[in-house]
Amino acid sequence: MRPFRFLAALAAATLLPACVTQPAAAPPQPAAQSAAVEAKQPVTILVSIDAFRPDYLDRGVTPNLSHLKQTGVFSAMRPSFPSKTFPNHWTLVTGEYPDHHGITANKMEDPERPGETFTMATDDPFWWNAAEPVWVAAEKAGIRTATMFWPGSNVAWGGTMDAKWPHDITGGTRPEDWQQFNQAINGTQRVNAVLDWLRRPAATRPKFVTLYFDTVDTAGHMYGPNDPRTTKAVAGVDADIGMLVEGLKRLDQPANLVIVADHGMAAISKDRVIPLDRFVPAAEYRVVESGSYASLWPTEGHKAEVEKALLGKHDHMTCWRKGEIPARFHYGTNRRIPPIFCLADDGWTITPDSTMAGHDGGNHGYDNKAPDMAALFIAHGPRFARGVTLPSFDNVDVEPLLRDLIGLPRNPHDDGSDAPFKAVLKPRAAND
Repeated sequence: MRPFRFLAALAAATLLPACVTQPAAAPPQPAAQSAAVEAKQPVTILVSIDAFRPDYLDRGVTPNLSHLKQTGVFSAMRPSFPSKTFPNHWTLVTGEYPDHHGITANKMEDPERPGETFTMATDDPFWWNAAEPVWVAAEKAGIRTATMFWPGSNVAWGGTMDAKWPHDITGGTRPEDWQQFNQAINGTQRVNAVLDWLRRPAATRPKFVTLYFDTVDTAGHMYGPNDPRTTKAVAGVDADIGMLVEGLKRLDQPANLVIVADHGMAAISKDRVIPLDRFVPAAEYRVVESGSYASLWPTEGHKAEVEKALLGKHDHMTCWRKGEIPARFHYGTNRRIPPIFCLADDGWTITPDSTMAGHDGGNHGYDNKAPDMAALFIAHGPRFARGVTLPSFDNVDVEPLLRDLIGLPRNPHDDGSDAPFKAVLKPRAAND
């Protein structure tokens, strides 16, 4: 029996470790926890809220923008003249006055392209190539950019368009990611597009982004700046800004936000109208653009009559030869500006002739120093001081600021400078 008892004891000893509770192995860690957390570099986001007056923040419907104002840098910025959408958006990203960068109006002609008219749908690089936008400078420097709408961002800058095949463009530079403007894409969708770009891995994540909202401008034109429906549009875009800020927090993505408007908005009335044929027969001139101002050409053989009738000060309107427009406007040397330019007083409308009636609502394009043409400026993020209100400055200074944030050298063609921001701009961090 002893051999048997020995074998049994040996078997029991062999089985014993299987019955003893072993120390639990550490559970596998999710990849996100086991890998080092990415230290994300700040992204620069330029946001335009078309026609957003600074005093819209006083209406009690902008909790998100008001918070950014209170905890960042704020100013009532002066637009460039004329206080129109395309000239000022191009100024904001080139640092040049419209007279220099060539987008002198929303609608214009060029003697080098007789028979053609520039409109807000024109993407032929010919019209845009006089001044390089900041995203092109960034792309050339190896800094990835993305634009969720911005006037001119769909243009192959520096390229040439084939005259026979208008969709065939040779050369040119666009942002790495860009969208063709479509007003049907709402604010939520626009913000989501930006946040989706920022979810990418570092290698394909943009470092400079633009975002554009047009609803406040649309409401202001239709209803006027003081209408409750315009205030509703203000509240709507504020919610979009809140969604952007919250999305950046969820992504743990630091961002330097530069929120601007291109111009303000003035109330207009069908009772405040100036028909040009009140002064000179309509057959003696051809109007290129009208509204807050009128730019026009005398017809053949009628230059003297048109100048005699129009030049000078009138009730609610002043007219100049293009070369005699007051120097403070920085406007009048570009070949795309017609020879006679008439500017209405704030809130008045110039019509080509008496057959065109005025209307109630809102408009811009007036004297860029008029209070209701002032444009919103808010800057917020790790590079900016907190709770500072700056004196008003010209919007040609925004592009030099953007270059500081992105890490680009100064553009020698800038009409502005980063001087207004020296006291509120912190040095770049080592990982910025």
